[in-house]
Amino acid sequence: MASIAQASATISDLQIELSTYWMQNSSEITTQKQAHTTAELATNLILERTGLGSTLAKNTVPASTTTTTAGSTTTKSAHRDPVDRLEKHILDYIHHCTQHVKKVAETRVQLAKAQMAEFKALEDFEQIATPSQWNIHVLLKPKMKAWSTKNKNYRTVLKRIEYDLPPKFISNIEFKFKIDESILSPDESQALYNQMSKMTKDFRMQAMGLYMQSLGREHELLTNEIKRIIDGFPNENDDGFDAEAGCAAFKQYHELRDKRFNLETDQSIYFLDITGRGFLAPAIINQANIKLTEQEHQLLKLGPRFIFDDPKTASRRRTTELATLKRKLEARFFEKKVSPGRPVEQFIAELDVLLQNLHNIPTTKKQIKSNKIQTNKSFDTLSSIIQSSQSSQSQTNIRPRKKKNYGRIVKRLKYKIHLANTVLRKTDKSKVFHLGTVDHYQKKSEEYMEKTKAYQCLGVADPLPDLIQRTNKYLLDLRLAKWITQKQYEQLSIKPNEVELAHLYYLPKAHKPGTPLRPIISGLKHPTIKISKFLDDLLRPLFDQMALNSTVTSGFDLVKQLRQWSRNHLKQETLFCTIDVTDLYTMVPQIEGVLSLKKMLDQLKLKQVGGLKVETIIRLSRLVMTNNYFSYNGQFYHQVRGGAMGSPLTLTISNCYMYFFERQIVNEIRNSNGLYFQYIDDIFITINWPVRHLLKQIERWNKFDENINLSANIGSAVNFLYLNMENKDGQLFTTVYQKPSYESYYLPFNSIHPLHMKKNIPFAMLLRAIRYCSTFETYLNEREKLRMALLLNKYPNKIIDEQFNNVLSKFGINEPLTSINYNRSRQKIISQL
Repeated sequence: MASIAQASATISDLQIELSTYWMQNSSEITTQKQAHTTAELATNLILERTGLGSTLAKNTVPASTTTTTAGSTTTKSAHRDPVDRLEKHILDYIHHCTQHVKKVAETRVQLAKAQMAEFKALEDFEQIATPSQWNIHVLLKPKMKAWSTKNKNYRTVLKRIEYDLPPKFISNIEFKFKIDESILSPDESQALYNQMSKMTKDFRMQAMGLYMQSLGREHELLTNEIKRIIDGFPNENDDGFDAEAGCAAFKQYHELRDKRFNLETDQSIYFLDITGRGFLAPAIINQANIKLTEQEHQLLKLGPRFIFDDPKTASRRRTTELATLKRKLEARFFEKKVSPGRPVEQFIAELDVLLQNLHNIPTTKKQIKSNKIQTNKSFDTLSSIIQSSQSSQSQTNIRPRKKKNYGRIVKRLKYKIHLANTVLRKTDKSKVFHLGTVDHYQKKSEEYMEKTKAYQCLGVADPLPDLIQRTNKYLLDLRLAKWITQKQYEQLSIKPNEVELAHLYYLPKAHKPGTPLRPIISGLKHPTIKISKFLDDLLRPLFDQMALNSTVTSGFDLVKQLRQWSRNHLKQETLFCTIDVTDLYTMVPQIEGVLSLKKMLDQLKLKQVGGLKVETIIRLSRLVMTNNYFSYNGQFYHQVRGGAMGSPLTLTISNCYMYFFERQIVNEIRNSNGLYFQYIDDIFITINWPVRHLLKQIERWNKFDENINLSANIGSAVNFLYLNMENKDGQLFTTVYQKPSYESYYLPFNSIHPLHMKKNIPFAMLLRAIRYCSTFETYLNEREKLRMALLLNKYPNKIIDEQFNNVLSKFGINEPLTSINYNRSRQKIISQL
């Protein structure tokens, strides 16, 4: 509560400080520069004071401003608008993060109402109770008070177990001692550390189990005793007293008393909900309920894309990476029929020396402290500028944090996951970490295989040797028949020591009920992967050419098509419809899928592609589709239906199959002046049909092919490819759509990635916001949400502003976006892409 009050006071202080700041600014400074500066100052000040931006990097600030008379009312309003907008979004964010305050207040109101109702029921019972009934009530009263205490203790310990928050007398005990790692090997030291952690964990688990057992037993005995008294409560009339009315009144009173006790318990343990979850929801999904330490939890929250700085690991990989680079350079020389000679050897040697010197430079404590002080100068400077009325401001000496040993944390986490029989995967959509049990994955895998009937179990007999032999023999027969050239034969043939069987793994769809799994067959070294990639490179450009008028490649592509169509055909009754194809990759028949490639080539009137005859392409495609073998859970499988999701050719075959399936549907929609587009297994339709007629048509389309199952969503507002579209009385409105599984997670700025990759993220995200948002208001909302998400991912405000400005400058827009010029500037950006 103190932190909430402090945050509220911070907002109030900020309003006063910003008001004073604006009064002192010069009217000679432009409106947009003032808005930009104030937004930057406000963001950093509030993030720092609320504890959300302690690791923000340096921010640029203006050196000074001159004081002049206040400008006109219009100028003040224009100056104030960006600050009000930023303040609104920050207040909304703080409101979202402090919902527990509302919960506590609601509980207090409910508790007060329950106490009033209980007191009234007690008065009613007292007036009509018999002497024996009143004596039982007096006898039961101290037992109920004791039960309330036991109930609180028991439910509290359950919450502590759920959130891994043992009481102090348990959590303070940790078995640990220092190991001299200069004597012991890293593996041996790590094993000892793991044993320490396991002993501490076992003690805590056993202690918490015993603690819960004792509290649970006390609660159970007292509950049973009270239940026996309530069940035996006298309800027969005696001595002229109406016992039935007294019994009914007592039971009503007891129910209200029980309700009050439960509300008091909820109120007393609610702090554990706040402590366990924190103000920011974790970016990991722990469905395995594995207990993580704070360091492990923070590491997983950095996400799958995070790479920590580890010069030792990079140094160990240096020799392998340089050998690979040398081999690639020599291959390029040989392609040009030129000998590499000494220049390549000299280049690799110089690069080796350079990298070795970089890896051997240690990071000293002095450098860490210098960087830390330099990083924290930003807030001190900003505060001194905003609080200009104060003559001086004290600065706090900040101790440098000890550098985290990510390598050790990763080793411990691997050991813990293995010990807990848990699977660590990144989620299918949100791309954050998901922790699930092995049993859950095996159960879902069996259900999926049973539902699709696409996989045939071969037992423990390894099909790889036979597959290698059959693949090479098939290619040799084609070469002897002169259907492929010698160069193509050498390119596609395989060596036994360079291939391995594919393996099946699953990505959890945590955004869907029950957490279904998406099967991925990883076959980077599968015997047919070369053929698959070779054919895909030949055929995918042909499909893109054939399906150019009925497919979209992104949400932005759909925006352009939809804007053009809506000018003449969008009406008040226009419907939007999105259709999803269930398990397309798995449900496409193998033979019919290959024949769809032949239909495509016949429609394009091609006799050969890339020097290959059509018949050769069909034969090789059939070889790829019918020879998908993989291993899973110690057994081998053969995919007898559909294609492997990890094989490049599968996507092209699925697209071709869907293209010919939808021909009749496309003609029906376009003959009715509708719009139809497909993106792999997702379909978008907009048309001026009644809802009932469209539903009947979809039901009829579902009968075209037993392998294709269409599920539709119809309305005046739909979502498709991260684009939200809405028909408001015949006007088209679009904005960015975030799925329910969305996590505000991007590549962390503190990850060891090239700087241009990190800079490209805010650039691309703001460009998408401008493309998708049809109104200036929705653009502003999306921009501020994006800024907040980037700040939480450690992006410096300076980098964010720099890339936001680069978006406009790239398209020749030299003025900031406003409500007046937004539509014109957006049209300019859209027309150039």
